[in-house]
Order: sequence, then C-alpha cells, then structure tokens
Amino acid sequence: MEETQGKAAEAGRITDAILIAGPTASGKSALALEIAEHLGGVIVNTDSMQGYSILNVLTARPRAEDQARIPHFLYGHVHPATAYSTGLWLRDVTELVEKNAFAGRRPIFVGGTGLYFRALAEGISEMPDIPPHIRERWRHELIERGAPRLHRELMLRDSAMAMQLRPSDGQRIARALEVLDASGRSILTWQGQRGAPLIDRASACFFVIEPDREALRGRINRRFDAMIEQGASEEVQQILALDLDPALPAMKAIGVRELRAVLAGEMDAEAAMERAKIATWQYAKRQSTWFRNQFGPEWQRLLPNETVAGVALAAIRKRIE
Repeated sequence: MEETQGKAAEAGRITDAILIAGPTASGKSALALEIAEHLGGVIVNTDSMQGYSILNVLTARPRAEDQARIPHFLYGHVHPATAYSTGLWLRDVTELVEKNAFAGRRPIFVGGTGLYFRALAEGISEMPDIPPHIRERWRHELIERGAPRLHRELMLRDSAMAMQLRPSDGQRIARALEVLDASGRSILTWQGQRGAPLIDRASACFFVIEPDREALRGRINRRFDAMIEQGASEEVQQILALDLDPALPAMKAIGVRELRAVLAGEMDAEAAMERAKIATWQYAKRQSTWFRNQFGPEWQRLLPNETVAGVALAAIRKRIE
C-alpha cells in the first residue's frame, strides 16, 4: 500500500483523501469536522454554492468558529458574478495541492455536489479556452434571444448535444455554443477526453450519508427558520445590490428568489419561507437519487445518528491499517 501511495503522490494525486457526500442538511459538515479533529485533517468544500461569497448563511456555510478550529478551504472565495464550474473547482483543488496545503494533514472533501466528487475521483474532460469576446457574445445572445431560440440554433449546429439539454437550460446551451465556436468541435467530443483522477482511489475512503427522509425534512425546515433569524434576508439584499444576471448560478441559490419576492412586496414572508423549504426538500431528494444511482460500491452508506462518526472513523482506521 505504501509503495502504491508513493507512486500516486509522485504522479501528483492526492493520497489518503476522505470523501463525504450527502444531501443538504444531512449533517455532513459536522461529521467532517469531527473526523478532521480526530485525524488531524483539513476540510475542502465540495459544494457548488458554498464557494460563493456573500451567501454565508443561505448556503449553510460552516460557522466562523468551526473554520477557526480546523483549516477550511474553498469556502466563500468566488464572487457571485462568476459562473463557477466543476472545472474551475478542480483547478482550485489542484492549486491547493501545488501549494502543499495538505502537507502532513488528511484532506477531507465534504459537500453535496455530485459532479465535483465525480471529477475528483474519476477525472474531468479538458475544455478549450474560450476567448472573452466569444463568451460575451453568447451570454448576450442568451439574454437577448432567450434559451429556447438558442436551443434551436444548437439543434441545427450540434444536434447530438442539443438533444441532451432542456430548451430552458440557457447556461448549458450557451456553453455548448461557445465551445463550438471557439474550437470548431462539439462539447461532446471534449467531454469524451477524460483526464486522470486527482485523488488516489486506492488510499481514499468514500462515504455518503443517507438520512431518513422525514427526519431530513424536519432538519431542513428548522434550518431555514434559523437562516432567517441569522440574516438570510440581508444577504439577499446584498447580492441583489450587485445587479447580477439572474441566470448566474449564485442567483439560483435556494432562498434568493423567494426572499427577493418578499423584499419586492410580491409575496408575504410566511409563503416565501414555505416555498423555500419545499424547494430545499425537492433539491435534497434529487441529490439523494443522484448519489444512489451514480456512486458505486466503494461508497459506504452512513445513517446519520449518534454513532455515525464512530462508524466512519472505524472504517478509515481499518483502511489505514
């Protein structure tokens, strides 16, 4: 095992990584913190929304006191005006490796974004650089013409890709068109050229939390109530003041649209909160379904209870031995 890990390290892969996935509000951040304290680890954000600045409360980012206890990376480091992607996240993780951020400490990747975990463990397709004028053109076209019309254009130019996208999925449609213009090749061709995984799978531990549905729903409701008390509405005011494109990922964070309606006088607070809770619950179900269908047998399923940390630690120590 040591020889294998040594070769992996020489190849630039992360050894001894711990991956903890789970739906929103499942307790994965608390689990990661406990494991990090027991094993001398560092925590790496593996959630697409928690990387954005401003939305500290609304994305349930780890508390400042928790981040002071254990080093946390890639939280709140992206401006909401950026369309952050799986590729950009993987680049940021690679930079942490190059800076020796994990030296002497076990990296614990925790979050709810399945594509980030897949990229980490399986590699990601290389994509061409997009000249700014091409990117700006298709973002402008998306605003001016709308997603359905761009989808029809993509259908004429790259029908195979268009058939994989919903006509309303403006961001991915524009992305497919800009890649086509910049490289002359379909984004499907680029996606077929997968790179090497960033972690050494042989020395990694994989966990996915599978909570009881009714218990999870209760946690979601209580957490959103707490978010309102902790200043979620003020965060939405801050991000709205930036006058960003509503199609940007940060603007689609659950709670932004609902609380925006309250601030605009279009919905009362109680109705908005109920709508946000329902949206969070639906998102959690989609996450759980994705993890169940996409994660292989190497992922150990965990039930969140008072013994979950002990179960995870025992599995990690068994792997180490």
